Amino acid sequence: MGVAIRAAGASDRDLVVRLLDVAFQDDPVSRWIFPGDEYFRAAHHKLMAAFTDIVLADGRVDLTEDGTACALWLPTPAEEHAEGEGEDGSDGPAQMRASIDPANERIELVARLTEDIHPAGRAHEYLWMIGVSPDRQGEGLGTALIGSVLDRCDREGLPTYLEASSARSRGLYERLGFTLLGRPLDLPDGPQMWPMWREPRN
Repeated sequence: MGVAIRAAGASDRDLVVRLLDVAFQDDPVSRWIFPGDEYFRAAHHKLMAAFTDIVLADGRVDLTEDGTACALWLPTPAEEHAEGEGEDGSDGPAQMRASIDPANERIELVARLTEDIHPAGRAHEYLWMIGVSPDRQGEGLGTALIGSVLDRCDREGLPTYLEASSARSRGLYERLGFTLLGRPLDLPDGPQMWPMWREPRN
């Protein structure tokens, strides 16, 4: 039986934020940004809310019909990065830090580092985040969410890009045809992130 997927709208915002918050509770990068359980519980959801708002405004959030998994996609034109300066020339990473937790330099640092390695010069779909409820992980929901977009990208001749934030997710992406793009990103005194690229298939 297939997985029913729909595009999330503004009314789904809180559901998506809660889903991402719980899905990334053991993620190495999330834990590096917000070290310690108490700090994580107090602040992590604010970062997930910021990501959700950006993608609802400029991209697409795919949501399983039962609300247990979601994927955040940003279409990225050839001439610009998915993050960074806003249309008004504002500093996106600094604004994100200021709006979420001004004292946390790591929020801004991750945004700048991933922005620096994000490929430019070719239009692509950027899988910013994918989250699956912990009690549903391993059931193929993430593969179904990604696969529906990869099928469209294959038809349209569009490549796809992402940064894997754990060895487990990297393995999933490799099975779906993504390959490492350049060197892994080493966060200062923290985990690695793996920039990954997938060419469209005929």
